[in-house]
Amino acid sequence: MNHIAAGPSGGGITPILMIVLLFGVMYFMMIRPQQKRRREAESMQSGLGPGDEVVTIGGLYGTVTGIEDDTVLIEVAPGVQTRYARAAIARVTTRAELPSEPVSEDADTVKE
Repeated sequence: MNHIAAGPSGGGITPILMIVLLFGVMYFMMIRPQQKRRREAESMQSGLGPGDEVVTIGGLYGTVTGIEDDTVLIEVAPGVQTRYARAAIARVTTRAELPSEPVSEDADTVKE
């Protein structure tokens, strides 16, 4: 009788390990960075304020003049205002200057 040496038995763990490794690589290379970009976009859109200069996803430049719940009013030319969804704001090019605290008259005097 001729006995043929059989291959290793119980080798079913290697394909499962490769699939798990593939999903792990996919998570760190694709899913996680996408979630990070989405969180950054949401925080940028929630931080919009009047006076911010923005660019929409369509490439329209303008200045935020008003904000409602889910919409933003943008002035694209003097006297021309358009309404956009918050999600349509791609990026903020210039943040509005926060009003500075008024300086009192007494602050000008120097104590010695």
